[in-house]
Amino acid sequence: MFKYFHHKHIKENIFTFAFYNLDNLFDVFDDPDTLDDDFTPQGSKRWTYRRYRNKISKMSKIISELGRDYSPVPPVIIGLAELENEEVLKDLIFHKNLASYHYDYAHYDSPDERGVDVALIFQKEHFELLDSRPHTVYIYNENNQRDYTRDILCVRGRLHGELWHFIVNHWPSRRQGTSDTEHKRLKAAEVVNDILEEILRRHPDTRIGIMGDFNDEPYDKSIQSIIKSNGQLFNPMQTLKDKELGTTNHKDRWYLFDQFIFSKNFLPPMAEKHSFRYVDIYRREENIFWKGKKKNQPFRTYIGRKYTGGHSDHFPIVTYLEKNMP
Repeated sequence: MFKYFHHKHIKENIFTFAFYNLDNLFDVFDDPDTLDDDFTPQGSKRWTYRRYRNKISKMSKIISELGRDYSPVPPVIIGLAELENEEVLKDLIFHKNLASYHYDYAHYDSPDERGVDVALIFQKEHFELLDSRPHTVYIYNENNQRDYTRDILCVRGRLHGELWHFIVNHWPSRRQGTSDTEHKRLKAAEVVNDILEEILRRHPDTRIGIMGDFNDEPYDKSIQSIIKSNGQLFNPMQTLKDKELGTTNHKDRWYLFDQFIFSKNFLPPMAEKHSFRYVDIYRREENIFWKGKKKNQPFRTYIGRKYTGGHSDHFPIVTYLEKNMP
């Protein structure tokens, strides 16, 4: 798994990016404007404050361990999906497991009907935030009724002095059928392509990191439309898909929905610049089911309405990068 490094020890010039679907990180309060009723103490999930704090503790511990095989710190940049609001985001990054890393965040409330959002968190010591902006995905059904989904978040900043743009996604699900919902993800891909066009027009030399739970896989039409929109991007997750690896499991089939896509100028080693090394699916003893029908699958918080006390129904993904010395 770690064959790309000659020595298996922590190196000061190794840093990581991550993406993690937090699997319904809701607070315990009912928001009258969203469909969050299941995640309240009286709701079908019996979502209590104790369960909430347990999830915050477990998720923050996993995040604190991401990339620590070789990097001295947890990921300097982390894209997040399925969090309800700014308050749960603060509870996560200010938990004792993460507080010492001084994460800050970019977050906006999405129009999603369940009230879940995406966010980007970053270590202020390593990343200087310049600006951020949400981009709405407008989807309509055959009756011209709006289908509300998550915004796409674009963040611009400097990582150790280098200009970067990060685009964080959580595209519409396949719950109503893969083919019946494909047009929704193609629409989200259009929005990403529009964002990319604007970024490259204004900042042609920037480095770009696209990440998210796309609810599509590397070879699906939506993802390929981004790769083919210009010749400046590559998807390192394709090699993992070729090995039949996945980040989430449905009916005993693995899916690689969680992905990174990068600009190619992140590939070549250049003096005093970051370069891409490899990607990894973070799958460890603490975040898998050890036995039963779900053995070796992500250790999730619920199976249906049954509380299992785990982390998420997705594995996090990690990109390792090396800061090349002069």
